[in-house]
Amino acid sequence: MNTDDRQFGRKRTKKAKIVPPAALSTGDSQTPSSASQPPTEKIETQASLDIPVPESIPETPVKPPPRADERARSERAHHKGERFREDAEKRRDRQKPRDRTQRAVPERRQIRVSVIIPAYNEEENVKPLLDQFNEVIQRLGSDWEVLLVDDGSTDKTAERARDASIRYHWLRVVGYAKNRGLTAALETGFKNARGSVYVFYPADLQYHPQDIPRMINRIDRGADIVTGWKQGKYQKRLVSYIYNRLCRALFNLKIHDLNSVKAFRKNVTEKMIFRRDWHRYMIVLAAEAGFIVDEVKVNVYPRHAGKTKFGTGRILGGLLDLLSVKFQISFTKKPLRLFGTWGILSLLCGIVLGLVAIYLRFFTPHGSRTLLYLVILFILSGLMLFSIGFLAEVIVSLREEIEALRARK
Repeated sequence: MNTDDRQFGRKRTKKAKIVPPAALSTGDSQTPSSASQPPTEKIETQASLDIPVPESIPETPVKPPPRADERARSERAHHKGERFREDAEKRRDRQKPRDRTQRAVPERRQIRVSVIIPAYNEEENVKPLLDQFNEVIQRLGSDWEVLLVDDGSTDKTAERARDASIRYHWLRVVGYAKNRGLTAALETGFKNARGSVYVFYPADLQYHPQDIPRMINRIDRGADIVTGWKQGKYQKRLVSYIYNRLCRALFNLKIHDLNSVKAFRKNVTEKMIFRRDWHRYMIVLAAEAGFIVDEVKVNVYPRHAGKTKFGTGRILGGLLDLLSVKFQISFTKKPLRLFGTWGILSLLCGIVLGLVAIYLRFFTPHGSRTLLYLVILFILSGLMLFSIGFLAEVIVSLREEIEALRARK
């Protein structure tokens, strides 16, 4: 069988005719050539059937498997190439011009109004207070948030507020372990608030959240800070009346009530530095800084539960704070005017008493040693007041430079 038959054909054979053994055993003389020979076996192949034989296909040599070190080098080169391609794609993405028509979708809702509620031992007021806010927010305040600041309460105020924050998506609770006062609680709220308009709202349920939209409406009309003018009966009304009258007289304000619920823009707080208990003078400080002040009548109600945190002992402290704020506003701008005026008056008194003492000593039989002591006192006091005025001017100029640098940042 030739090569083509082995590769492409299959041998086809016909069965040979079997000769019986009796025919072989006869004695007929036959030559070997003439003896009966088996018929020739006929083989059919593709060649014999005239089937065209295809060209031979060359065998591809089989490479031996790569060694372990070669595989490791190949994998490292592959990973290196992948990293290079990823870095090149990132560089191309950065170099592509950004499509400014597409706006990024914010991950959280936009907040405009942040209501800051300082709370100290108000566990009985938390639930009804938040229920009132829920009614108003469901109706009007889709862009509101309520930030309850726990001012180191010793009861379950913080616990109940955190339980309520699970139900109300607009409520957040922050706080600290030690009571630090209302001003510190407000500053904590300012740092954590996300809105552009802040609302200071007490937690004693003496106000209703339905008055807040009217205050925000005044801000939309151009006001920077809006305070509530309490309408109704409440405790310490006489003290509040005297305090507000003094403020209007000292600071030339037309606002009727300084200690009430307030709404103000965020930039108002950025221009102020609060000292302890100076939140009561936010209206005064804002007016001095050049902000537009307005007021809205709000209803006031009796306290729902708990005890008031403002006792009668705070009246004297409030009066001293009032004088401190007046001094801070009126006299620290140009301190030499204050101290220089008193220094000039003291020097004039000393000079006049000195002339009287000279007249009594030389033109009368009896001099006066007491007048001499007064002359020394007034002259030295005048010089000291002038010195204090000059030092105060230097301090004020340094403070203004610091404020200018802070404004540039």
